[in-house]
Amino acid sequence: MKAAIIGGTGYGAIELIRLINQHPYLEVGSVVSNSQAGNNFSDSYPHLSEIMEHPLEKFDVDNIAANNEVVFLATPSGVSSNLVPQLMETGIKCIDLSGDFRLRSTEQYETWYKRTPADNKYINQAVYGLSEIYPEHIKNATLIANPGCYPTAATLGLLPILNGNIADQESIIIDAKSGVSGAGRGLSLTAHYAEINENLKAYKLGAHQHIPEIEQVLSDESGSQIAVTFTTHLVPMTRGIMCSTYLKLTETISTKEVVELYNEFYKNKPFVRIRPEGTVPATKEVLGSNYCDIGLHVDQRTNRLTIISVIDNLVKGAAGQAIQNANIIFGWDERSGLNQLPMYP
Repeated sequence: MKAAIIGGTGYGAIELIRLINQHPYLEVGSVVSNSQAGNNFSDSYPHLSEIMEHPLEKFDVDNIAANNEVVFLATPSGVSSNLVPQLMETGIKCIDLSGDFRLRSTEQYETWYKRTPADNKYINQAVYGLSEIYPEHIKNATLIANPGCYPTAATLGLLPILNGNIADQESIIIDAKSGVSGAGRGLSLTAHYAEINENLKAYKLGAHQHIPEIEQVLSDESGSQIAVTFTTHLVPMTRGIMCSTYLKLTETISTKEVVELYNEFYKNKPFVRIRPEGTVPATKEVLGSNYCDIGLHVDQRTNRLTIISVIDNLVKGAAGQAIQNANIIFGWDERSGLNQLPMYP
């Protein structure tokens, strides 16, 4: 089955190509990059010379629909909102890695993303693609809003304890740290070597666009309106996200019991791994993979739960989850094309 990739020279696109290259049922079809159209893909990524000599094309909706069965949009926010309606009119399935269709409220999108929102007609058709939580909705979807990287790590870490009804929902604090690839391939002062090397800094305090996405998922799944304190930090590494989440428990429960609760919640979910009591995951332990690893600790003294969840922001936080969602849509094994071991060290 042919897959088109729009936004063909970004980090999300190159990760999609890496994963599709080893997928048993998908192959790369059209690769769209208006800015680089006419060049070879390997001109932008020389490490794929003689492996991925694929021409980059301009966006042409009829050509994409005629030659592909699914489209992955790895574009900046504000771009796919214009492209998806054109694609959906052809009947092709779309998986959008940007934030344009994640929020149901157009007012919230305008507030947090500072952009004009997509048409409500298409927002209402979008299914939020958190693979472990919404597979029944995903398998019948035509448009998938692939979750953000931070929301994937944060919500997968929080949902089991909220489902257990033993969390103080007003006490949630998410301390999140990301590698620099989350900022994309474009040049910026934020990702400048001299600015990030040997440095650690918080950014977008109280203003990160993933806040309403996290709150939307947690509120939907808990049945009550949840607000979180969410602080993001940039760390001097290329890949990886760690969310250290803290909340107060409303009942006395041991770490062992919480681990059992999480194992039951994620039973038969191959890409979420719960660490045994007394161990916590590190970002390098999921590097290059579609895993989300979760470690848990109950502080009996304060009756607080600490949740450590880690993902590779470009895989489980973007391209890997997009492939996982395609697998669900087309009825393939969820692990198809995603069986690679984490890279270590």
